[in-house]
Amino acid sequence: MSTTQTTPRIKGILSPVLTPFHADGSPDPDRFIRHCRWLIDQDVGLAVFGTNSEANSLSVAEKRDMLERLLDAGIPAARLMPGTGACALPDAVELTRHAVRAGCAGVLMLPPFYYKGVSDEGLFRAFAQVIDAVADDRLRIYLYHIPPVSGVPITLTLIERLLKAFPGIIAGTKDSSGDWAHTSATLERFQPQGFDVFAGSENYLLATMRGGGAGCITATGNVNPGAIVRLYHSWQNADADAQQKKLDEQRAAFAKFPMIPAMKSAIALKTGRMDWVHVRPPLVELSDEQRALLGQALDQTGFVMPNAHQLA
Repeated sequence: MSTTQTTPRIKGILSPVLTPFHADGSPDPDRFIRHCRWLIDQDVGLAVFGTNSEANSLSVAEKRDMLERLLDAGIPAARLMPGTGACALPDAVELTRHAVRAGCAGVLMLPPFYYKGVSDEGLFRAFAQVIDAVADDRLRIYLYHIPPVSGVPITLTLIERLLKAFPGIIAGTKDSSGDWAHTSATLERFQPQGFDVFAGSENYLLATMRGGGAGCITATGNVNPGAIVRLYHSWQNADADAQQKKLDEQRAAFAKFPMIPAMKSAIALKTGRMDWVHVRPPLVELSDEQRALLGQALDQTGFVMPNAHQLA
């Protein structure tokens, strides 16, 4: 394996960056780059090609092209954690190798998720084959545990085995289980070994930080970065619980609607660019009525998007 010096571990708040599309369904790289810059300006890292990026509706070629465009635009690779998991292991290898060679801080890796009820042995082999094929000591994998969507959990037993087999390379996890007991157990068992645990939602940010976690990788980091980052930096302050409650209220406003179309609608409302509403099938944009209701719900929470004009 390569022995090139590794990038420092990524911490804090990251967002699975929304992918803007043109009306014909093709990605809009210019708006994508602007969105990424806006997030970095607010101290948010970039988990591009995550669930809320509609990553599994994007081809390998599209992901490679968009990553290259970000780097060519001067987006720092050290702030990037691309999603590289795929059902087809050659796709996962190609995307992961590309991300490592680009100098990305790490990759967020779903397990192969089409077949359900697979064993830990099968999942171990899948991750091991990717690691062996990439063959680069700079690789840092963050295991993406999102069983409500993937249907394929990453168990504590599997994490333990991977950590023993690939120390240093298995760097952490994004826990999107929505099960605090699981997140807490992961923190207690593996955080002392230097395994970084990111909550999968800001709903669990304060609890995760109190448990020694690394931060959170959250959908609404796309639209509410300032308030989430503020809690990350001030979680030990006296008002931390009040901050968490406010974040929960704002998250709940989005959760009344399908999350990805809702976030894109929020950006459209705040920027006046209605082409932000476009999603790829099978997702469908919010109706005009839903968009109006979302705007009202967000206004009631005091939701703002500072400098939203930069996304227009």
